[in-house]
Amino acid sequence: MLGQRLRELREAKGFVQREIAAKLEIDTAYVSKMEKGDKQISRSWLPVLANMYGVTENELLTLWLADRIEKVIDKESLGVNALHYVLNKLESKP
Repeated sequence: MLGQRLRELREAKGFVQREIAAKLEIDTAYVSKMEKGDKQISRSWLPVLANMYGVTENELLTLWLADRIEKVIDKESLGVNALHYVLNKLESKP
């Protein structure tokens, strides 16, 4: 989810992957893999990316968290049930 959104934002701004790589001090191949969802995106990069793309850090953090949650429950047969349980618990908090 986050990788796809980052690709959309990068393309909308007219940046090439090597510009992003230079800003994050990583190689271009890593940026490509991040956008494809093949590599983890460091949480510490979110403020930098949000600033570069002109979006809120909260938007990117939400997608970052969603990716992590999906990764944890994806292969679990009861993953969706567990997610519903957690949502109900969080929604019932005062």
